[in-house]
Amino acid sequence: MAQSKGYESNELIDRLPPHLKQFIKPQNYDEYTPINQAVWRYVMRKNVAYLSKHAHESYIRGLGKTGIKIDEIPSMYGMNRILKEIGWAAVSVDGFIPPNAFMEFQAYKILVIASDIRQLENIEYTPAPDIIHEAAGHAPIIANPDYAEYLRRLGEVGAKAILSKHDIDLYEAVRKLSILKEAESVAADDLRAAEEEVDLLQKKEVELSEMAKIRNLQWWTVEYGLLGDKNASKIYGAGLLSSIGESKWCMSDKVKKIPYSIDALEQSFDITQPQPQLYVSPDFSYLMQILEEFAKGMSLRKGGSRGLQRLIDSQMVGTIELSTGLQVSGKFSRVLLNEDREVIFFKTEGPTALAYREKELIGHGIDYHKHGFSSPLGKLKNINLAIEDMGPVDLKAYNFYDGKWLSFEFESGIKVKGMNVTGLRNLKGKLMLIQLKDCTVTYKDDVLFKPEYGIFDMVVGKKIVSAFAGAADFNSFPNLYNVSRTLTIKPEKSDSILTLESYYKSIRKMRETSSKNESLLKKIFQEVRYNYKNEWLLPLEILELTEEPPLNEKISNYLNELASTNSKLKALILEGIEML
Repeated sequence: MAQSKGYESNELIDRLPPHLKQFIKPQNYDEYTPINQAVWRYVMRKNVAYLSKHAHESYIRGLGKTGIKIDEIPSMYGMNRILKEIGWAAVSVDGFIPPNAFMEFQAYKILVIASDIRQLENIEYTPAPDIIHEAAGHAPIIANPDYAEYLRRLGEVGAKAILSKHDIDLYEAVRKLSILKEAESVAADDLRAAEEEVDLLQKKEVELSEMAKIRNLQWWTVEYGLLGDKNASKIYGAGLLSSIGESKWCMSDKVKKIPYSIDALEQSFDITQPQPQLYVSPDFSYLMQILEEFAKGMSLRKGGSRGLQRLIDSQMVGTIELSTGLQVSGKFSRVLLNEDREVIFFKTEGPTALAYREKELIGHGIDYHKHGFSSPLGKLKNINLAIEDMGPVDLKAYNFYDGKWLSFEFESGIKVKGMNVTGLRNLKGKLMLIQLKDCTVTYKDDVLFKPEYGIFDMVVGKKIVSAFAGAADFNSFPNLYNVSRTLTIKPEKSDSILTLESYYKSIRKMRETSSKNESLLKKIFQEVRYNYKNEWLLPLEILELTEEPPLNEKISNYLNELASTNSKLKALILEGIEML
C-alpha cells in the first residue's frame, strides 16, 4: 500500500475522485486507549455470543473474511489487506459525512468507517457513527456477494439522487448532535439546543427529496434490516449488529415486523431512538428488486422539467443530460416552461461545465463557463425536423453554415440572432452545440443573452432526458461536496482518567501475555472500588483473570451490588458476568 496524506492507500482508494478523498482521515490507531479496547472487546464478545444465534449466517462467516477480531479494534491496514480479496476497501472518516458523499463511496465499493469509538457510558448504543458500528456492523455482511452488490448498487443510485436544502440542514444538525453526545463535559444547554434543532427539522413537514427517500431505504435495509419473514427473522442491518441493546430489543414482540416493500421509502426514522418497527425482506435479491423499482421513478431516468426543478431547489451542483447526450453540470437557477410544461430555456449561476458521456468537453470547463450558462431547448418554429436530427444537407438548407449570419425562432417563441462560429457533434454525428458571436437571445420582452456577454454556446437538444445530483465528469468540480465545519471534539484527559487507563492497560497486558499477578489484580480492584464509582467494566475484566477465590467473591459482590443500585448498568453487568 502507498502512503498518502497520512493514510494508507491502495488501488481501490487511489481511483477515488478528489472530492471524496478530502473526507479520508488517518485512523491514528495509537490514539485508541486501553478503555477503548476494552469497550470493543466487551461489545464484540457479547454480540458474537448473541448474534451467532440471531444474525444472518453471513455475519459470523464474514467476521473472519473481513479481518474483524473480537479482542482488538481493527486497523484499516489489516482490514484492507483482507477486504481486497472480496473487491472492497475501507477508509477512515471524521463522523458523519454528507449523504451524497457517503453514497458515492459505496458506489466505488469503499466502506466508510468513522474511526472514533463510543464512550463507555454509551456502550449499548450511540447515535454517532463509530468503528464498532462501521467495522463490526457493516464489514462482515459485505462478504456476502449478493448483499455486497446491493450495497454497491444502492450507493450508485443514491449518489445520483437529488437532495434538498432540508437534507443538508438535517445532516449538519444530526452531525452536531452526534458529536456532542459522544463528547465529554458538554454543557446541558448546548446538548438540549442541538437535540431541539434535530427534533424540529425531523418534524418539519417537507416533501421528501430523492435523497431522503433513498436514505430511508438505506436505513431500513443496510442499517436496520431483517431477513426471513416476520415470524422468523435474522438480523443483517449494521445498526442492529453493532448495538448490544437494540439487537435484543428488535427480536422482541415490542418491535413491529413489516414485510419490506417500496413503502419503506416514505417511513421516516429517529436516529437517536430505538426503532419501533423494522422491515423484513425474504432475501438479499429482493432488496435489489425494490431498489430498481425506486430508481425507475428518479429524475435520473425521467429527466424533464420536474428533474430540473429539483436541481434548482437543491441549490447544489447537479447535471442535466439532453437528448443529444450533451451534459450540463452546475447550480441551476432558472427554467422557462411552455404550456405543456416542457423546458424551453434553462440557466445556471456560477461555474458550469459541459460534458459528453461523463467526459468534460475540451474548452468547456468551469474556467470558461465561470459565470454560468444558459440555452434554449426544443424544435425550431415551422420546421418538423429537430436541429439534432439534421444531416449536412438539412443544415445547409436552413443556412446553418460556419461564418454565416443566423436568425431563427423556436416553437416556444424564443428568438436567436447571431453569427454562426462553429458547431460540435457527438459520436453519432448529431449536432449538440452551436457557438455564435454577436448573439442576441430574446423571449417576448425578456432579453436572455446580449452580444456584450461574449460567445453564446447554444446546446442542441429536444428535451432533458436525465437530471441527477453531482457533476457529469467528477474532474470538473474538485470541491463538489463541502466538508462540515463541525469537527469531532477530542476529550481532554484528567489525571484520574489517565490513571484509570493505566489500570486497563495492565489488565490487558496480563490477559495477552497470560502472566497473571494476583497481588496487582487485588490492588487495582481496590483502587477502582474506592476511587471510581460506577466503574463496572474493569472489575469484570479483573474477575475474568483472577483465580483467587476471596478476590473473586469480593468482585462478584461489588458488581452485584452495583447492578442492584444502578438500573442503567444492571443488564450490562449481569450479562458480562454471564459471559464469564
